[in-house]
Amino acid sequence: MGYGIYSYTAHRALTDARTGVSRETVFEQRECHPLMSPHGLRVRESRDSEAHPSSIGVVFALDVTGSMGGIPDQLARRDLPSFMQTLLGCGVADPQVLFMAIGDATCDRAPLQIGQFESEAELMDQWLTWSFLEGGGGGSNEESYDLGMYLAARHTSMDCFEKRGHRGYFFMTGDENPYPRVSKHHVQKLVGEELDDDVPIERIVDEVSVSFEPFFLIPDPGRAKRCERAWRDLLGDHALVLEKPEDIVHVCAVLVGLGEGVLAGVDEAAERLRASGLPRERVARVVSAVAPYAAGLRAVRRLDHVH
Repeated sequence: MGYGIYSYTAHRALTDARTGVSRETVFEQRECHPLMSPHGLRVRESRDSEAHPSSIGVVFALDVTGSMGGIPDQLARRDLPSFMQTLLGCGVADPQVLFMAIGDATCDRAPLQIGQFESEAELMDQWLTWSFLEGGGGGSNEESYDLGMYLAARHTSMDCFEKRGHRGYFFMTGDENPYPRVSKHHVQKLVGEELDDDVPIERIVDEVSVSFEPFFLIPDPGRAKRCERAWRDLLGDHALVLEKPEDIVHVCAVLVGLGEGVLAGVDEAAERLRASGLPRERVARVVSAVAPYAAGLRAVRRLDHVH
C-alpha cells in the first residue's frame, strides 16, 4: 500500500469540516472495524511507486484507552495535516502513514486494531477515523503496548528497509507501563498465531528496532510520573516526555527530520517550525522534548564519522 498523492489542502479541508462536531460523530465505530482486525493478518506493506520512489514507513500506534482517547481525536480534527506539512517542509518527500489503536488485551473488546500504510490524505484519515476509541483499559497501570510492537516487528514489510536498509519510524503514545511479556494467549486470540511461549518485552523491542526507530511519547509530565521510568529502561532517549499533548505531531515530524538527516539539529528544527507559523512557545516545547534524542543522535554520528 501507500500509493496516491498527498494534498495538504484536501487534508486540511477534511479536518476543518469537523469543527464543532462531536467525537462520537468523527469516530463512528462502536466495535473494531472488520478491516482493522489483526486476526489472520499476514503483512501490512509500505511500497515504493512512481509517485513515491523513496517511501518511508511511519507507524502511529495510539493508546485509545480512557485517559488517552483525546489524542486520536486531536489528530483527526486538527493535527495530522500539520504533521504531514512539517515532514514535507523538512524535505521528507515520501512518508507513508499507518495507524494502530492499542488498548488492554486483559479486559478490552478491541485492544489491537491496525490500518494500512497510506500516502493519500483521504485514506490516512479513513483509517484513523475507523479506529474504535473504546475508552477502556484496566487498573493495573499497564496497557498492551507490547502487541502493537509485535505487529510492527513481525507483520510489516517496507521497501525503505528491505530495498535500502533504511528503518521506518514507530511512534507509540501512552501513559501506562508496558506488560513485561507478549502473551502467547493474547497473540493466539487476537492475531490467530500460535507461539511456543510468551515473548519478553525486551526481545520484542529488539525485534521492532530492526526495521523501525521506535519511540514512546508520554503526553505531559503529570502522566510521566507513572510510566517514564519503565519506558526509559526499555528505550533510553527514545522515550520522550512532552509538555503538552498538542505538541505530539510536531515532535514526531522533527524526530523523523533528525533521523533522516534533513534537519542538522534542534536549531534548524526550531527555525523550520517558526517559519511554518508555529508560535515560539510551542517551538520551545517541541525542541525541549526532542533535545535528549538529538544529543544522543549527534554523539552516535560523531562516533561513526571517527570510525
